[in-house]
Amino acid sequence: MNFRYELIAVGIGGIFGAIGRYSVSFLFLELNGFPYATFTVNMMGCFLLSFLLNNKQFKTKVNPKIFLGLSTGLIGSFTTFSTFSIETIELLGASFFLATFYVFLSVVGGLIFCYIGFYLASRRGDSI
Repeated sequence: MNFRYELIAVGIGGIFGAIGRYSVSFLFLELNGFPYATFTVNMMGCFLLSFLLNNKQFKTKVNPKIFLGLSTGLIGSFTTFSTFSIETIELLGASFFLATFYVFLSVVGGLIFCYIGFYLASRRGDSI
C-alpha cells in the first residue's frame, strides 16, 4: 500500500469518526456527573474494532485502504481515551467512588464488548 493513500484513508475515516464522536455527546446528558457519552462511544468502539479485526470475510472483501480508514481512522477517532482520562481525573475531584466505578466499568466493559465482537465474528465461521 502506498503510504500517501494510507494517510488519506485514515484522515477521511478520522473526519467521520470525530464528527460521530461529537454528535454522540449531544445524545447523552451527564447524569449524576457520569460521562455516558464517552463511555458509550468507547464501548461501541471496542465492539466494532474487535468485530472488524476478527472478521476474516469482511477483511478479505474490503479494500485494505478502506479497511484501514474504517479501523484506524473512523473507529480510532471515534473512541476517546484522552477524554476518558480527563473525565476520570475530574470525577476524582467530585467522588473517588464514581471515578473508580467509571474506570472499572470502562475497562471491564471494554473487554466484554471486545469479546462480544470477537465472538460474533468467530461464530460466523470467518474469524482469523
